[in-house]
Amino acid sequence: MSGRGAGGFPLPPLSPGGGAVAAALGAPPPPAGPGMLPGPALRGPGPAGGVGGPGTAAFRPMGPAGPAAQYQRPGISPGSRMPMAGLQVGPPTGSPFGTAAPLRPGMPPTMMDPFRKRLLVPQAQPPIPAQRRGLKRRKMADKVLPQRIRELVPESQAYMDLLAFERKLDQTIARKRMEIQEAIKKPLTQKRKLRIYISNTFSPSKAEGDSTGTAGTPGGTPAGDKVASWELRVEGKLLDDPSKQKRKFSSFFKSLVIELDKELYGPDNHLVEWHRMPTTQETDGFQVKRPGDLNVKCTLLLMLDHQPPQYKLDPRLARLLGVHTQTRAAIMQALWLYIKHNQLQDGHEREYINCNRYFRQIFSCGRLRFSEIPMKLAGLLQHPDPIVINHVISVDPNDQKKTACYDIDVEVDDPLKAQMSNFLASTTNQQEIASLDVK
Repeated sequence: MSGRGAGGFPLPPLSPGGGAVAAALGAPPPPAGPGMLPGPALRGPGPAGGVGGPGTAAFRPMGPAGPAAQYQRPGISPGSRMPMAGLQVGPPTGSPFGTAAPLRPGMPPTMMDPFRKRLLVPQAQPPIPAQRRGLKRRKMADKVLPQRIRELVPESQAYMDLLAFERKLDQTIARKRMEIQEAIKKPLTQKRKLRIYISNTFSPSKAEGDSTGTAGTPGGTPAGDKVASWELRVEGKLLDDPSKQKRKFSSFFKSLVIELDKELYGPDNHLVEWHRMPTTQETDGFQVKRPGDLNVKCTLLLMLDHQPPQYKLDPRLARLLGVHTQTRAAIMQALWLYIKHNQLQDGHEREYINCNRYFRQIFSCGRLRFSEIPMKLAGLLQHPDPIVINHVISVDPNDQKKTACYDIDVEVDDPLKAQMSNFLASTTNQQEIASLDVK
């Protein structure tokens, strides 16, 4: 015989003693039919914790206070049943939100993911000492006298004035230090006079009948000593140089070219060139030696080594801006001043420049962006013109004026820049001030 439980689920056929099970599940006990023997009744615990008598109820009424009794079939030992899939049998072993994972009956404990373990275990961080956080603040606060002390000691006002003066002095020094840092980033140069000395010496040819032979050959000297030759020297130095360090002459130039008379020395031997290389060693002068006993016209081309580099403007743009040769930054500044003075910037689209008739001729467009100016300007910049010196190499023994002097303007580093760098690099004063603050 089968029935339905409280939840509407079909009940299995009742075995002997199934009336008690049906009563526990909420179904009425089946009537005893013929040939059916009453099974043994399951008894619950008695009032004293023992087993109840024959007249006691088989089960204690179910309620929220106690769990329901598990169904036990006769002949099957407890714990031999297979749990249903997804159903946890027995009370939970632990909270699913704790550090320990819940265990399922009959299964070994699983290993926890190390990453999850690191997340769950709080990592202790060393606290920041409060003394370190408030050390500087307490130092500044300790210098200020309380109002009560200032009222009791009238002379304390002088101390407060000194504190105010110290604070003002610290602000001034910090501002000056920042100004020096900004000034060092810009090129600090000054113009000086470089005097160039161009001199030459002449060695006449020797007579062929000279009996003194340097090479040991009787009857004359070697053929190389018979030919007349001259030697040209180019040197220079700074005038009124206050610095004790002497600067090499070649350090002022990027290149030097000496062009001799092409008719005397031919197209392949009339040029003497020197160009600066990364591995170039500085020298105090240049010298050229050639055979000859005639006066030679030569041209010296000196290219100055500007730092930062300077450029020569297109003649049309140079007349418009009033700048001939300058650095790229100075050219851009002069161009912006011209645009601002002539109100060429667009009133609505501020990134555009409306070209006037001069700009249209130079830039070949009626309108351009600010970002296009460097690209347009690159085609209008050229290398600066070299310094040209014309000189005559004299081979006349009676001519005493064989040395010529030329003065040119060069840019050298301002001595103040070295002092600024030393001031910023020096930490002696800072250490002394820090030691005084601690006291």
